[in-house]
Amino acid sequence: MIDSQGYRANVGIILCSQGKVLWGKRVRQDAWQFPQGGLDDENENVDDCLYRELHEEIGLKREDVSIIKSTKHWLRYKLPRHMIRAGTGENFIGQKQKWYLLKLKSDESNINLNASDSPEFDGWEWVNYWYPLRYVVSFKREVYRQALKELSYSFFNLSYNKKAYLDCLYVSPHKEKKSKR
Repeated sequence: MIDSQGYRANVGIILCSQGKVLWGKRVRQDAWQFPQGGLDDENENVDDCLYRELHEEIGLKREDVSIIKSTKHWLRYKLPRHMIRAGTGENFIGQKQKWYLLKLKSDESNINLNASDSPEFDGWEWVNYWYPLRYVVSFKREVYRQALKELSYSFFNLSYNKKAYLDCLYVSPHKEKKSKR
């Protein structure tokens, strides 16, 4: 669904467990991001989109997670000019996103990157809360900063111990080793 300003409506998902957040590796790319995806049409509400994308991208169902908080407003980013799909019928200049902070209630073994016919990710890992700011593609960085900042208080209230809290505050100056799961 594209609004009158040319932004595609989308949800962003920050899934947390034990003081970490899930970070996904895009299929056949050296690019990592949070799960996200667009509303199918004007009849799909944002919560339904959240659960559909959660299942399509990482194989989790509604009962596997609990919603902790969402951003109050849509957060927007523009796509770089070379990524705008002119002439495809999907003419949008960027995305407007509603971000959700979710807590994993089930076992992480329920995460399945092959739940859909067209997987978005081929690897994932748990990372510190602020880590994605350093490694997400540059045109999404400001939206990630806004979403993480707005949801941070709720995230840190979920931390079970002081070490998890302090680990989440520290973003390593060097790239952490990535592992495929």
